[in-house]
Amino acid sequence: MTRTLRALLALGEAPRSRVALTVALGSTTIVFGVGLMATAGYLISRAAERPAILSLTAAIVGVRFFGIARPIARYFDRLSSHDLAFRFLAGARRRAYDRIEPLAPGQLEGHRRGDLLSRLVADVDSLQNLHLRGIGPPLVAIFAGAASVAVAAAFLPAAGLVLGLGLLVGGLIVPALAAGLSRRSSGRAAARGQLSAQLVEAVSGSAELVAFGRGDDFLGRLRVTDDRLVRHARRAAFGDGAGEGLGLVVAGATVAGVLAVAVSAHSAGDLDRVTIALLTLLALAAFEAVQPLPEAARELAATLAAGRRVLELTGQEPAIADPEEPLPLPSRPFVVALENVRARYAPGEPPALDRLSFRLEPGRRIALLGPSGAGKSTVTNLLLRFLDPEEGRVTLGGRDLREYRQEDVRRTVAVAGQDAHLFSTSIRENLRLGRPGVSDGEVEQALDAARIGEWVRSLPDGLDTLVGEEGCELSGGQRQRITLARALLAEAPVLVLDEPTAHLDPPTAEELLEDVFAAVSDRCVLLITHRPEGLDLVDEVVVMESTIDRKETQ
Repeated sequence: MTRTLRALLALGEAPRSRVALTVALGSTTIVFGVGLMATAGYLISRAAERPAILSLTAAIVGVRFFGIARPIARYFDRLSSHDLAFRFLAGARRRAYDRIEPLAPGQLEGHRRGDLLSRLVADVDSLQNLHLRGIGPPLVAIFAGAASVAVAAAFLPAAGLVLGLGLLVGGLIVPALAAGLSRRSSGRAAARGQLSAQLVEAVSGSAELVAFGRGDDFLGRLRVTDDRLVRHARRAAFGDGAGEGLGLVVAGATVAGVLAVAVSAHSAGDLDRVTIALLTLLALAAFEAVQPLPEAARELAATLAAGRRVLELTGQEPAIADPEEPLPLPSRPFVVALENVRARYAPGEPPALDRLSFRLEPGRRIALLGPSGAGKSTVTNLLLRFLDPEEGRVTLGGRDLREYRQEDVRRTVAVAGQDAHLFSTSIRENLRLGRPGVSDGEVEQALDAARIGEWVRSLPDGLDTLVGEEGCELSGGQRQRITLARALLAEAPVLVLDEPTAHLDPPTAEELLEDVFAAVSDRCVLLITHRPEGLDLVDEVVVMESTIDRKETQ
């Protein structure tokens, strides 16, 4: 638990001065509340004796002071605690993304999209409770409780002892019991992640589920997961209710105990009757310090459970790392080459590539031809440094790619992939992802080169047309050509065309490749395909058959 807590605290941003201020304000608020109840009890009891009004002046001023100061302190307490929580959350979000981003794509492939979404959103968001409801309340309870016990002991040591014991029971034993009762709900975050993953699958595959008549089966699986999540929620609610009930019992017993020792002291002549009311109400108000602790114990356990799911991702070391002293990129033009490369995605798996070599020079076009599974897309991953070779090397300007920063390498390669992502925004914004700040004229030139410019101009909203989630408003061919135009706009010296003609008829495919090659005549072009169209336009064809390759020069 301690190791997890330390790792989570390091994930966010929580300056010690800000934490100390929040705890101080929280403690002050409760102390003012105790002071208000104590002085009010004294004032009421003393006024019942009908003394001279001047003798009540101090108590009246005290009630007014605490009555005004308490809500002011509460306001700044809430302001400071929530500011701390949101600052911590903002830092946790940023650091979580910064640590997860280098894991993509290879180290995230084993996770379902919905589960990743749950970890990055719901689980990370729950970290805001770490200080607000998990760490802050116990610290406030310690300081405010100690102050209350000290004041009670100053009037009557026995009352201070009873109050201290009651606060210990209410602040330690009751939260421990409540946490134990709700411990079985610790799988709530995992159940929520599983439900999120299943919902994403259900929405993404809704058409297939309906078409094959399996909707009811999938709904049954959703109900099972949802029932498990509900059971966890009920257990958590039971723990909360039990903790609150036990806390009230302990508070009542403690107040009764303080009242009993105060009455006993009064009977012995050691305490005046006015102070009896003061001590009784002080004890009642002091339990405001420990009242949130049962919920805090459960929230801390739930937050740690969610935090472990986040740390499972952020704690991974990236398989691809930058060198300690990276080289600057060479000046253009430069050559990209694969030299006797063998690569595999995981130890023990068969190699995805074996002994592949080719040399890609500016203005030169090479085609990788082969069936699915032959390793063509692995070449793209190698060029982008999503994967490093097991043997051999990939070079840029004669130096190994591993000698450059990953960010620099990826600026030199533009990929028009068949599965490239389109964001749920306009055509214009999707294209500007390739080169921010590009003019509309350049955008239209790229669209024309991708043979989709005329269609875009015919749309009522033109470049401002929304493409929908993952380009769902477009056909497969339209999505492919928009991603191709985006790659052209990037102006990277290396252009990778991954199945650019997958959704086109042969004549259109041939014409498209002619236009694209004309637009990038000075770049290194790698064409990945399993179709014959355009092979007469390239300088070299590398035929990939499983992991054995052969070359044919045009």
